[in-house]
Amino acid sequence: MQTVDLATTTLRDLNVALQGQSVSSNQTRWEVLNPKGAHAIAVGLDAPIEVTVKGSTGYYCAGMNKQATIHVTGSAGPGVAENMMSGTVVIEGDASQYAGATGHGGLLVVKGNASSRCGISMKGIDIVVFGNIGHMSAFMAQSGNLVVLGDAGDALGDSLYEARLFVRGSVKSLGSDCVEKEMRPEHLEILRALLERSGADADPSEFKRYGSARQLYNFHVDHAGAY
Repeated sequence: MQTVDLATTTLRDLNVALQGQSVSSNQTRWEVLNPKGAHAIAVGLDAPIEVTVKGSTGYYCAGMNKQATIHVTGSAGPGVAENMMSGTVVIEGDASQYAGATGHGGLLVVKGNASSRCGISMKGIDIVVFGNIGHMSAFMAQSGNLVVLGDAGDALGDSLYEARLFVRGSVKSLGSDCVEKEMRPEHLEILRALLERSGADADPSEFKRYGSARQLYNFHVDHAGAY
């Protein structure tokens, strides 16, 4: 295991080293000490390596991740796993605003709570939150899955496209064009697989599914005069 102490190594040097790893690299396991809330830790990775950050991070940790597995033992600031492409990001604590924003793929797991706008404009990422999520989560979410074991705040799924939202707890309010939908067998299987992958101990039958009513983003010729 390669150990990097941010008390003695610059963040730039850390990210250069991590971004320099390749598929054929033999330095596959990394440990980062003393993050002390630094921003942009382990961003832009593109190799199947494992990075464990021992502590809490600031803005945009694991942003643009591709292939890597990044594990944060503390909490994460705004924009964790922003624009993620693939791989896995696990946050042991809480995540601040817009966790997983615009993510195209991969799995983001938040074992605590996530703040407002979790999964905003998600484009294929899977997000599993063990706790609660804040208001305006999954705003304009296009595809992927958002799983919440706790409660959801106001305006869940506002202006939603085709992402699937699974919530076990209560929803304070639904956003524009977001409605509760039937939980069919195929959705139970998708949910079960995500719960297993994230290590969440929950029964898929306890969740409700929410999705788009498909009224906001379709052109209706009968209403052409209103456009």
